[in-house]
Amino acid sequence: MPVTTAMLASMASRRIAVEPDTQRAPALRQAVLDAGGTLCDASEAEGLIWTRYSQPDRLADLLDQSPNLSWVSLPYTGIEPYVPHLDHKRVWTCARGIYSQPVAEMAIAMGLAGMRGLVGYAQQTSWTKRVGHNLLGGQVTIFGAGGIASEIIRQLQGFDCEITVVRNRAVDMDGADRTLTFEDRHQGLPNADLVIVALALTPMTKGIIGSIEFDTMKSTAWLVNVGRGPHIVTDELVEALQTNQIGGACLDVTDPEPLPDDHPLWTIPNALITPHTGNTPEMGLPLLVNHVKRNVELFCAQKTLEGIINIEAGY
Repeated sequence: MPVTTAMLASMASRRIAVEPDTQRAPALRQAVLDAGGTLCDASEAEGLIWTRYSQPDRLADLLDQSPNLSWVSLPYTGIEPYVPHLDHKRVWTCARGIYSQPVAEMAIAMGLAGMRGLVGYAQQTSWTKRVGHNLLGGQVTIFGAGGIASEIIRQLQGFDCEITVVRNRAVDMDGADRTLTFEDRHQGLPNADLVIVALALTPMTKGIIGSIEFDTMKSTAWLVNVGRGPHIVTDELVEALQTNQIGGACLDVTDPEPLPDDHPLWTIPNALITPHTGNTPEMGLPLLVNHVKRNVELFCAQKTLEGIINIEAGY
């Protein structure tokens, strides 16, 4: 809900802590002040802006020492390390959707790099034969129905693609030509030129792409993962790539992550690996600052916050 001028004028300041003191902490502290919050120590805070993706145990210790906290803000969309610490004593929020534009741009760039042969060309040292096929007018299957998937669909509009969305429930999605549930996902694979994974990681989605899915995909199809590494069964992907069962894969996330130096994915010619860079600090910090500012304004106005985590679902 937008915060109006009248709301800003009437709302009371709330005590907010920003922890730990990471590189992004100064900008987030300024966002708290700009939104009308009052900075304080975590032991006295009503709200906590957490600045790290890692160190969930450190956050748990801080929660034990902060009896007044009614809101905890996590800085990323993926919250897997913190799921064991979620509780119903507080409102938990994450940065769901705020990084959608850069991650969607990355997913489409990777898909184009694969389909147009750029992944292979980048490894050559001499003039080679011409390869590649169009994304224009192609068929795209997207696993996921959140902010990233919505933004991918929006950015694909100029490509005149036929878009299939695979999600956890049978609900149509704006911009998609059809929607399938996870159970029916194989119907969206045989004709897909590009398969993009943009899911939240849950027990239901772990390993959702493996040998059965590769058997279903056509030999020229490219797979892009901008979700989480464990969505794909890595050993089965390696086999599919080494045997040219699919056209190739572009992975911004891997399992394990970081990918070890001696992992076979590094030497497979139809694989492109990037170091989880769909959203860099330079891209992401301004987006996170705006998100924190909006939520602090809403918190001070006692309005519903953005990005509330579904504790039962784990995202």
